[in-house]
Amino acid sequence: MFKILIIEDDKGIREGLSELLLTSNYVPLVLDMNNISVEKIQELSPDLILLDINLPGINGRDFVREIRKILSTPVIMVTSRNTEMDEALAISYGADDFIAKPYNPTILLLRIAAILRRSNLTSEIKTYRNLQIDFKKGTISSTKSNSKAIELTKNELLIFRVLLYNQERIVSRNELMTELWDNCEYINDNALTVNISRLRDKLEKLGETSTIETRKGLGYILAK
Repeated sequence: MFKILIIEDDKGIREGLSELLLTSNYVPLVLDMNNISVEKIQELSPDLILLDINLPGINGRDFVREIRKILSTPVIMVTSRNTEMDEALAISYGADDFIAKPYNPTILLLRIAAILRRSNLTSEIKTYRNLQIDFKKGTISSTKSNSKAIELTKNELLIFRVLLYNQERIVSRNELMTELWDNCEYINDNALTVNISRLRDKLEKLGETSTIETRKGLGYILAK
């Protein structure tokens, strides 16, 4: 599960965020407000940071800059003000997104999910069975042999990522189509079938068979 670091001095808000994240299948992390540093963040290795811009004794804007000098971890800045200027400044300081208090839980979760999708598509290396998937390079390779890595198209990469991150459940065709459309890949139903077939073929070339299972009328699931 993804780890979300909460840097917030208000205990009530901090606890509310922790509960929200926990019930949404994230792992909430909290820093000791008396011991906040980039080094501490590195130790915790979060997947995303929720940072209050107005912390006592700390300039949130400067702190984002300090984080950016060392880490590429996505940051959502949280503020009590909600103006276009505040949003523009937050982004210019290095934040990935901006949300105002009192935050809408649904909107916050959607923004967290969107940022994690983008960051994991571009930075993570994942494993599946005896395969290694490099989402940054767009390649897939075998960990058992010295065979050359196979390139995946953008569509194949997006499809495989969705199936991999939802390995415990069936993913509907509509979900896959929505993911592709959200990434400006406007394909139709037949094209999705072709992309699934090509992805299966590439996995088989690397020695992995029976990977993407079709559940008639429901969608697809990535076999363990």
